[in-house]
This record gives sequence, C-alpha cells and structure tokens, in this order.
Amino acid sequence: MSQTITLTAADGHTLSAYSAGPADAPRALVVVQEIFGVNHHIRTVADAFGAEGYRVIAPALFDRAERDVELAYDQAGVQKGLKLRAAIPPEDTLLDIVAAARALGLEPAHTGIIGYCWGGTLAWQAACRTDSFGAAVGWYGAGIAAKRTLVPHCPVELHFGETDGSIPLSDIAAIRAAHPDLPIYIYPDAGHGFGCSERASFNAPAAELAQTRSLAFFDRRL
Repeated sequence: MSQTITLTAADGHTLSAYSAGPADAPRALVVVQEIFGVNHHIRTVADAFGAEGYRVIAPALFDRAERDVELAYDQAGVQKGLKLRAAIPPEDTLLDIVAAARALGLEPAHTGIIGYCWGGTLAWQAACRTDSFGAAVGWYGAGIAAKRTLVPHCPVELHFGETDGSIPLSDIAAIRAAHPDLPIYIYPDAGHGFGCSERASFNAPAAELAQTRSLAFFDRRL
C-alpha cells in the first residue's frame, strides 16, 4: 500500500516520505530522489519496486529547506532544485536517508538504497559513510567521481549514460580506476536522466536494461 509517512532524523528533524510495497516484505529499499523532489516520477519508481516485493521509502530530502517540493523537468525546475540542494548540508541529508533506512524496519543486510541524479551521488555516499545498507545502486550520479576515494561498506553498482553532458566519460574512467572491481555500466546513446520517462532524455531500452540489472543486483545482495 502506498502512503505518505513522517520520518524523524537523529537530530530531531521531521520529514515526509513516500512509502510503497508490502509492509511485511523481507527486503527493503530507500529510493533517493533527483533534484526535482519526491515527484510523480519518484513515486512511480517507488511503486515499481514495491510491486517487485520490496518495502520502499522515498524520503523528501528537500524538507529541510522547503516542504512539499515537486519540480518540473524544465530549466526553472533545475535551478530551484540546485538552490534547494545547496541550502542543505550534506551530512544532514545523510541523516534523513538513515532515518528512512531505519523506518523500513529491517537489518542493513536486507536493506538497499538506489538513487537517481543527485540521489545517485547520495546512494554512493550513503554506502560509504553509513552502515545502514547491504547494497547500493546509483544511476547517473554526477558527484560520484569527486568522491571516488571513498570506500563503500557494501556492494555497489553504478549506471551511466554514454552521452551524459554532466558526467564525462573521463569521470567514469576515474571511478573505475579507483574501484576496479566495482560493476559499472555505460549505456550507448543514453544521456543524463535516461531512466525517467518524464524527461526528454528518456531512453527506454537503456532504462529497461538498467532496471533489470539493478533488480538482479539487489536480488543477489539483499
């Protein structure tokens, strides 16, 4: 059942979150938003994982700066999303992600995290800077290369688009050099946001393959 719930982070901050999937699921996922908020697309993503048998929580990470944010996939949405992201200290965002993981109610070994865009970077940081997850997947996280020296505490899988204007192939090569055993997939003719059907950059074959791989990864690891 899908619903909006309230989470409380370790510092006392309360935030809303979208919850989906069976409450008694044996495996769980935190779905981490793009810079556009917990919008229709992210709720659809959460519902899809819920239909696969996961209990899912997508925390509203912008709540520390502004509540009920759902931005459009246009330049105005991008600019506001970037402004909101910059207003929140990264360590506070991680507190909110950990709160979502705890609310799922399972041990870290059975709790995964997957993120998109900004969320892809956050999934990487959560895998490296917390012990809350048994597996992590990042889709087109532009900030991962800058944090490639971090060491993950759980298995990680990454997905990138070959023609992503915000993530050059040299960044992906740098991540591979830092973590040669990490599974990294590059999708031909796929740009930034290729997994979102509400964006002009949507690439259906790449999105379907990346989703299949992500599900298989979690199936093996959680």
